[in-house]
Amino acid sequence: QVQLVESGGGLVQPGGSLRPSCAVSGLVFSVHDMSWYRQAPGKERELVASITSSGNSTNYGDSVKGRFTISRDNAKNTVALQMNSLNSEDTAVYYCHGRHVVYTILEYWGRGTQVTVSS
Repeated sequence: QVQLVESGGGLVQPGGSLRPSCAVSGLVFSVHDMSWYRQAPGKERELVASITSSGNSTNYGDSVKGRFTISRDNAKNTVALQMNSLNSEDTAVYYCHGRHVVYTILEYWGRGTQVTVSS
């Protein structure tokens, strides 16, 4: 059974930091590209950051470049998102996503963790 379990969300003041993490089980983590998406109320889900299976390449959404950093630990089957200089527009549910292309595209989602930026 594949599980992606996010943790580390919460309430933070503007300008603060959070580091949500995603623990993955039930699949070969080291062959999956991993991503963080977010969805704010009334908005579509958007890509925040992604990292290749090896960890050698990362990609970020324009709104978080320079503030967020994605990382992974293939020994621990975890992926994390360091979020700095948070503002109210970062308020959303953050979802962990795994993807592996074999003969077809295999995708997995976590249930999400709430991040709220407010004073």
